[in-house]
Amino acid sequence: MKLIHLSDLHLGKRVDRFSMIEDQKYILNRILNIIDDEAPDAVIIAGDVYDKSVPSAEAVELFDDFLYRLAKRKSQVFIISGNHDSPERLAFGNRLIDASGIHLSPVYDGTVKCASLADGYGTVDIWMLPFIKPVHVRHYYPEEEISTYTDALRTAIAHMPLERTHRNVLITHQFVTGAERSESEELSVGGSDNVDASVFADFDYVALGHIHGPQNIGTERIRYCGSPLKYSFSEAKHIKSVTVAELKEPGSLSVRTVPLVPMRDMVELRGSYEDVTAKVFYDGTSLQEDYVHITLTDEEDIPDAVTRLRVIYHNLMKLSYDNRRTRNQVFAEGTADVDNKTPLELFAALYELQNGSEMSEEQVQYLKTTMEAIWEETE
Repeated sequence: MKLIHLSDLHLGKRVDRFSMIEDQKYILNRILNIIDDEAPDAVIIAGDVYDKSVPSAEAVELFDDFLYRLAKRKSQVFIISGNHDSPERLAFGNRLIDASGIHLSPVYDGTVKCASLADGYGTVDIWMLPFIKPVHVRHYYPEEEISTYTDALRTAIAHMPLERTHRNVLITHQFVTGAERSESEELSVGGSDNVDASVFADFDYVALGHIHGPQNIGTERIRYCGSPLKYSFSEAKHIKSVTVAELKEPGSLSVRTVPLVPMRDMVELRGSYEDVTAKVFYDGTSLQEDYVHITLTDEEDIPDAVTRLRVIYHNLMKLSYDNRRTRNQVFAEGTADVDNKTPLELFAALYELQNGSEMSEEQVQYLKTTMEAIWEETE
């Protein structure tokens, strides 16, 4: 059983005010080419189809076209909602669409949708568990002790009628402890959304979404395929790809990747203004159309630097300075590495700055509990 594993398309996303829709059209075409070459039995999309719960019209049209082209290839397609998706909107018409081979996970109602495929080694059950929070699972299993995301996943899985003689594949969208995050992913309060990988012990393959960097979690059996495009400069060094997972006899799994080359790469350049203006080519490749973050090390600000640099780098997204002035400013403000801090860490830094001392453990726990409660209520 050959599976193509995708996730985190984030259709309709804007990065630093730049629309990514043209890049997304391009990369979806490349993915279709890979699907044609690989001829998989199934295509998996593990959540975050859209970047917003109410996607733009052009994002919906793009996904509609992608699904239509997949259906024409007679592919079996399995799609779940992620934390950026509206599960109700994504699941609309799922019972009608099933007949075309496009399977959409319904809104979680205490049960998990399953579809069965067969090959020469027997049956493969594909389970579609959308992004869930503890509050979602507690609603259907009030008798269970569910206080963490691990509890929620363990309970949801425990109520799935797994057939042990079949090979079981789980599609889900969660943050599994140990995964390496990127700036473009949504951070939760104090890492409260962590899920322990032990909950996935009964599955032959776990197709994860949510994390944008392709990676295994302890074993290739539990894998994030990553996003097909770079959505922040923290991903500049990622090698984006499509994951191909092949299941044969029970216990046999092979995983490999097929690289995805974007229409425009995401590149970081650093140096003086004079150095940067001389780096239009890197390793023989022009950077003029790539998305660029430039960090200038000049001690004095360059007048009208953004306008002047965009003559050379047409898609300059971000301009920063790293010199004595900016380093002193960051030190004084105590806000270094803001993009990589959780809300809890940011509040703790603000508290220390205002009060001259760190929060007590009791204060930290109170704030964490309060923020988690607010987080659950607003999503």
